[in-house]
Amino acid sequence: MTIAPDLTAQILRYHHAERWPVGTISSQLNVHRETVIRVLTQAGASPIIPAQRPSGVTPYLPFIEQTLKQFPNLTASRLHAMVVERGYGGRPDHFRHLIARHRPRPPAEAYLRLRTLPGEQCQCDWGHFGHIQIGQAKRPLMAFVMVLSWSRRIFLRFFLGAHMENFLRGHVQAFESWGAVPRVTLYDNLKSAVLERKGQAIRFNPVVLALAAHYHFEPRPVAPARGNQKGRVERSIRYIRDNFFAARTFTDIDDLNAQADAWVVGASSQRPCPEDTKLSVQEAFEQEKSHLMALPATPFSCDELRGVSAGKTPYVRFDLNDYSIPHTHVQRSLTVHADLSVVRILDGQQVLATHRRCWDKGQQIEVEAHLEDLVRHKRAGRAHRDTDRLVHAIPQVQALLNEAAKRGEPLGRTASQLQELLDVHGRTQMTAAVADALNRGVPHPNAVRMALERQRQAQTPPPLGVDLPEHVRARDIAVRPHSLDGYDQLLGDHDDAND
Repeated sequence: MTIAPDLTAQILRYHHAERWPVGTISSQLNVHRETVIRVLTQAGASPIIPAQRPSGVTPYLPFIEQTLKQFPNLTASRLHAMVVERGYGGRPDHFRHLIARHRPRPPAEAYLRLRTLPGEQCQCDWGHFGHIQIGQAKRPLMAFVMVLSWSRRIFLRFFLGAHMENFLRGHVQAFESWGAVPRVTLYDNLKSAVLERKGQAIRFNPVVLALAAHYHFEPRPVAPARGNQKGRVERSIRYIRDNFFAARTFTDIDDLNAQADAWVVGASSQRPCPEDTKLSVQEAFEQEKSHLMALPATPFSCDELRGVSAGKTPYVRFDLNDYSIPHTHVQRSLTVHADLSVVRILDGQQVLATHRRCWDKGQQIEVEAHLEDLVRHKRAGRAHRDTDRLVHAIPQVQALLNEAAKRGEPLGRTASQLQELLDVHGRTQMTAAVADALNRGVPHPNAVRMALERQRQAQTPPPLGVDLPEHVRARDIAVRPHSLDGYDQLLGDHDDAND
């Protein structure tokens, strides 16, 4: 680290003219003591360095160095326990800092510059850009980045998650954006591409193999822990973070992707191409396009297919939300077929419902017709249950309902009113009332209600004499009030006597 010339002059002046020691110069000028010593040494001075106290770990350094040479990755805590058994009394935290100075460092590795031919290779990876809040749902904001290795042309698309379908959508949209396909696609060992790897034995994800067969490219994973082999996409993600996403404002993910498309065509494509600085990335891409493979006639299908189970309510759960279905398909296994905007629910080949896709959480996305059909079905079911109960209790009710139907009466309301009368008056009285209504030729609940009223009046008992006790009869004796004129005469006579 270089320091300013004026600071160097101050250090030398305080040392030679003022005779300040190294510690005083360091504290007064706010520089590290090692910096002061280096300046004085380079100037030919001999700074007086106070002797340091011998460390308690010094006697054990030969054992520590020998052990670390044999076991370079041995942890400091295990090494401290071994030294304590040999008499060391220092604390583990201080020991850890001492060991860091003596632990052997691996030699720095040198890398070859990797060069590719035009149209030969592209590299792709995910970049995590935090989270985005949509209603009650907090979804990860993931950037699918694919870059052509020769021209450095970038494809950038943001998704709400890094699941397999979005991984496939990124490939398809990148190839369509370029209008062509490179011969090799380079991955790291992410699960979307590589399910299992043992050395050179690689088990690819079958969906990625199907995608590669459709577009005729070779999927090629890099060696484990060798991110430098796909450094072009790693640097592109860092370039996107610093030059596009930093301080970027957007309303939703569609707005963010629209801005990303404009940035890729604009600022990103106008930068110099690293393979040939005389060309821009756009110019290099135009030259590379002739070396790329042609697109197939149809794009690869990237829609999501999920098996779901409908419960007792007319909804199925998909991606944190509930989507309505017809009530005739509850309690069975169905299939969800979804893209980024539409959710379709199928029973075999039959499409039961089509909904807009919701990215919120805990919402019910409904088709009004589904619920209206269920309400009508429930009402009809309630009417059937009332009819069954009535006919089971009073068989004559069936004849009354048949006659009411001939006259155009609403059977549901008729059965409901008759059921209410049955609950109040009982089976015996209702049987007689229904028979009376049929005999009168009036198949209506009002006729049954009037028959029940006539039964009640006919069954009212006549008045009976009641022998009351004497004191109760005395309470009911009528008392005739007498005239109060006599009191007025008494008051008049009293006034005359005073005169």
